Amino acid sequence: MGRKHIVPYGLYRAHGFINAKLAEKTGFSEADLDTFWTALRDMFDLDRSAARGEMSARRLIAFRHDSALGNAQAHKLFDRVRVHRHSGDETIPVGDARTHNLPPARAFDDYAITLDRENLPQGIEIVEPF
Repeated sequence: MGRKHIVPYGLYRAHGFINAKLAEKTGFSEADLDTFWTALRDMFDLDRSAARGEMSARRLIAFRHDSALGNAQAHKLFDRVRVHRHSGDETIPVGDARTHNLPPARAFDDYAITLDRENLPQGIEIVEPF
């Protein structure tokens, strides 16, 4: 029969946005935002399948702006979140060619996620709901 390739552990990164002006028009509230955070945290626990295995959201980092039009460019904020791969005593940025020669990751602990909190643009707050 056929052969299946298996990825022992995968780490996905996703970016999302809540448009403050649209949220204002639709009546989107802080309570709705709290419900959304809960849904993101628990979404895979209630929808298991063979294709997704044991997927789960491990961390959420949000940048809250005090201006509806934003206080900083999204890409500059996202660049503050960095993912590295552990290999022995070395920590290598994901995407570095050296990570291609490492054995496959097998757990969340094979990665390090760091967040640069220094010198945030004025009007930006970091929120980590989970």
